[in-house]
This record gives sequence, structure tokens and C-alpha cells, in this order.
Amino acid sequence: MTARQLITEGARKKTTLLISAGEASGEHYGGQLVTALQRAFLHHGSAGGEFESFGMGGEQMRAAGCEIVVESRDVAVVGLSEVLTHLPRIYGKFHHLLREADRRMPDAAVLIDFPDFNLRLAKQLHARGIPVIYFVSPQLWAWRQSRIRQVRKYVKKMLVIFPFEEEFYGKHGVAAEYVGHPLADPRPPIPSREGFAAANGLDASRQWIALLPGSRRQEVERHIGAMLEAAAQMPEEFQFLLPVASTLDLGWMQAKITDAMAEKLQPRLRLNRDARASLGHARASVVASGTATVEAALAGNPFVMVYRVSAATWLLGRRMVKLPHFAMVNLIAGKRIVPELVQQDFTAEKVVAVLRKLVAEGAERQQMMSDLGVVAGRLRPSASSAAERAAQSVLAALTAPKR
Repeated sequence: MTARQLITEGARKKTTLLISAGEASGEHYGGQLVTALQRAFLHHGSAGGEFESFGMGGEQMRAAGCEIVVESRDVAVVGLSEVLTHLPRIYGKFHHLLREADRRMPDAAVLIDFPDFNLRLAKQLHARGIPVIYFVSPQLWAWRQSRIRQVRKYVKKMLVIFPFEEEFYGKHGVAAEYVGHPLADPRPPIPSREGFAAANGLDASRQWIALLPGSRRQEVERHIGAMLEAAAQMPEEFQFLLPVASTLDLGWMQAKITDAMAEKLQPRLRLNRDARASLGHARASVVASGTATVEAALAGNPFVMVYRVSAATWLLGRRMVKLPHFAMVNLIAGKRIVPELVQQDFTAEKVVAVLRKLVAEGAERQQMMSDLGVVAGRLRPSASSAAERAAQSVLAALTAPKR
């Protein structure tokens, strides 16, 4: 019985979804989506039937009720050259997920970002007659636009989280809906400054700077040295917060810091697991390109965006990128509102030069905070959450008549 028959005939069949997320941000959105889908099916009562999910993800999706058959941390690598090194392991995980799809035959699949893996998965699922919904678009508008043919062929609907993406896909003949950014949804308040300080061994009377080197090991390895060197050059009155992504082991991160950091910085640096609170309380931040830049914008935290990849990845990738900016907040704003230090421009000295301007009270800091407020407003299209809007779209796609 199809999902459509489930709704129209009021059967109590379980609707099964495969959900695939491969990084910390996607896994976070996946957890929110699973929770929203459970509520959506429950709200429909006898018409909605029961709901279950399985797939690739991590702790947040597992906690929401998704059965994890492939751990996202096992396939999360970055860069063209880096992927080649880990290809056998990724290949094995990919086919394990497909075997589970063959065994369970889900009613549909929701693939979240992570395009190198998920677009290949979309092709295989489409061949098996499993409808594919994509939540959080690959950045095809930035580079490798030839992939739009894969999306048009294998994806039933795109659920996009940036306002300009809906128009982009519409121009290319792909059904798309802007659901807003999940990070812009209402969330519980962050801990008080005093509480956060007490929990993390910080001095609440001092100014804090947040360092966010990325959610993948390769990113941390390429960013942490310059970040810590910059921190060591900042005045003694500053303390530094380093939130560790859920995809990374705290012990591994501490070892990396010990290897890279001058001993004199040790008393001023504290690790934690709360990026949102770190950005909410920091005076300014150094943020690796990615989802964390959106989190910084939503927190209204002045920051400098940094990024570095291998030389091979840079030489190959720079020819394919078709954008005036690297930072997502700059793309949303349509102008450069935060500085971008990429590849050879990402040096400790340049980071320090920017940070000194951002921590000082003045026009530059105030202008950036105002611009970040505009970006944050564009990421909240309505009162309902992005996950709720995405869940409703998934349910509608499941029940839509076949053409």
C-alpha cells in the first residue's frame, strides 16, 4: 500500500522513511525533522498512521527516534583529495545503507545536504522506486551546477533553507519550497553568562572570544593552528571559548590543542559543547566557513570567517566556484558584511587585525551587528519552525497523487 493509500483509506500501516545526514549541522536538522514528522503524523491521527525512520546520522537523530544504521561521523570528510583517502570506508557505508533500504523498502527518503554522498544515494533510491525529498540544498548555485541535472532527474522536491534558493531551482525546472533556516527557529534560552562561566571555568568579568574551527577533523587540523596563534597574540584580558562539535571527540580535540598551542595560552582557553552559548556570550568570534557562520549571524556576534583546504582541493575547487563571496551571511546580504580570510589569506596576523576592530566599540562593530540583524530576519519567513514546515511538505509529498 502506498503512502497515499495510507492517508486516503485510513489504514494504520507504518510509514517508513529513510533519512540521511552526513555532518554535524545536517544531523542536527535531521533530529529536528524526525521530531516534527512524529508530531505531524500524530496530528493526522488515523489518517496519518504511524511513523518510523532509519538511516545515516548521529546522536541527535538517534535521540529523536531515528534508527541509525550508519554513523555520520564515519563518512564525514572534507575536500576532494581527502575523500580519496577514505573512499573504501565511505563506499562500504554507502552500500550498507542501500542494503538496509532494499530490506525495508521505505515509503520515501529525505536526504539532508552532504551532496557527494546523498546525490549518489538519490540515484540509487530513484532506481528502486523510492521517492526522494531533499532537505537543505547542496550549494549548486555556487559550484558544480551541472549537478542540477541529477537533482531534476532523481529528486521529487527540494526543501531549501535560504531565500534565494527557491528562485534558483525554479529557473532550472526543479520543484522547490523555501522553509526557512532551522537555526532561526525559536529555541530554549542559552545559559546566563554567569552560569556559563561557572560551568566552564571562565571569568564572567573578562571579555571572551569564540573560536569555531569546524565540525570535521580535517577542518580542525587545517584551522586550529592559525586560530590558536591568533589567540595567543591577543591581549591578556581576553579568554577564549572553543565549542567542540558533536561529531568530534573531546579527547581528540584536546590532544590537537595541546599539540598546536603555546603553553601560555592554556589558562585562557576553555572547551565546551555549546556553540550557540559561546557565540551568544562572546565579544567577537573566528568562525570557519559553514553553518556556524549562520549561527553567529543569528546570535548577532561580530566575526571573521576563515577557511583553508588542501592545496589540491583549492586548485581544483576555485575554478568551479561562481560566487562573489564565500561566507553564507555575505551571500544572503548581497554584499560583504563580514571579512573573509580564505586559504593563504588566513593567517594569525590577519585574524588579529580584524579581531582588534571587532572587539573595540565603534562604527565598524555596530555596522556589522546591524547587518547581521538583517540577515537573521531573512532566515525567519514565518512563525512556524523550518522543521515543521519541512515535515508538512514531506507529508504532502507522500500523499500527493502520482502523475
